[in-house]
Amino acid sequence: MKLPIYLDYNGTTPHDPEVIDAMRPFLESEFGNPSSSHGYGARPRQAVAHAREQVAGLLGCRPHEIVFTSGGTESNNHAIKGMARALKDKGRHIITSAFEHPAVLEVCHHLKKHGFETTFVPVDGQGMLDPRAVESAIGKGTVLITVMHANNEVGTVQPIGEISKIAESHGIAMHTDAAQSLGKIPVAVKDLGVDLLSVAGHKLYAPKGIGALVVRDGILPEKFCHGAGQESGWRAGTENVLEIAGLGKACEIAAQNLGSNMAHMQTMRDRLHAGIVNRVHAVRLNGHPDHRLPNTVSLAFQGLQANDILEAIGSHVAASPGAACHSDTVSVSHVLEAMSVPLEWAKGTIRFSVGRMTTLEEIDLAVDVIVRAVNKLRC
Repeated sequence: MKLPIYLDYNGTTPHDPEVIDAMRPFLESEFGNPSSSHGYGARPRQAVAHAREQVAGLLGCRPHEIVFTSGGTESNNHAIKGMARALKDKGRHIITSAFEHPAVLEVCHHLKKHGFETTFVPVDGQGMLDPRAVESAIGKGTVLITVMHANNEVGTVQPIGEISKIAESHGIAMHTDAAQSLGKIPVAVKDLGVDLLSVAGHKLYAPKGIGALVVRDGILPEKFCHGAGQESGWRAGTENVLEIAGLGKACEIAAQNLGSNMAHMQTMRDRLHAGIVNRVHAVRLNGHPDHRLPNTVSLAFQGLQANDILEAIGSHVAASPGAACHSDTVSVSHVLEAMSVPLEWAKGTIRFSVGRMTTLEEIDLAVDVIVRAVNKLRC
């Protein structure tokens, strides 16, 4: 059976063939422990060091500031819990947005049980955070600000550079979750001005189960995992050499082709968007029209239910819902709720996200499928 057209790259990405090639030796023959002093550990140790340089090259930071993790969720946990615990004697207040991924929101809720308070700054109707509102939320005990670089559902890109300057002026640590932005738009630690930054490999054509956390020099979160001292002591445990090599290669590819990839994804995204709105009535864009990831379009179809649309297109197009509709209830995503999207629109929201491998032919076919399905549901 032919697989549907894949328009869910924000959910996860396929492996780049070059990434697979980079990992292959560590799956087939190079099985050594990188901590071993004998010859079997040499090539794995070199691979980890090389990958650290590749990731740092994409992020514009120093290799020793890279800590490999199991993914974006672990990186967020490490950053937020680690800084909160390290700075608890200075204060117990954290600032974030109401727009964050659960890997941030749930960590903040958890820390409440341990005496920390979190201010959830609201976003506007386009999902944009006002830096002035962040500054207004700062109190005497504020020790950390954590705001995602780009939203996974609607693609809105936040003014992280402005917020970081505010954090620095108040002596507050700044973290950003860059899982969705890396490889889609420029992400340079120095330009963003952040102290900690989270990476998720499977959003970048690398495997699931690998990620990284940037910890800038001078920033000292509490250790996340104690043991034999791998990853400069921040995260103990034998390194996942296979996937670290894959993440390194994925970052190298992203750095080499960022401009052309951005242009390609934006062309695919805009063709999809225009193709739908030109042939379907009562459709609105969720998220900022300009300050948005080049690959993401979240569309609300007024009066319809997301699961009905996905059921109608599912055998031909793979996408993600913004709401889950049940027999007598509608569960709208917290992102759409934070943006105050009216229920009649929110319940019919679908996120389409394209990737480097998306083709014009796929987009045109997907448009035809989506248009026919939506118009039929409205008959």
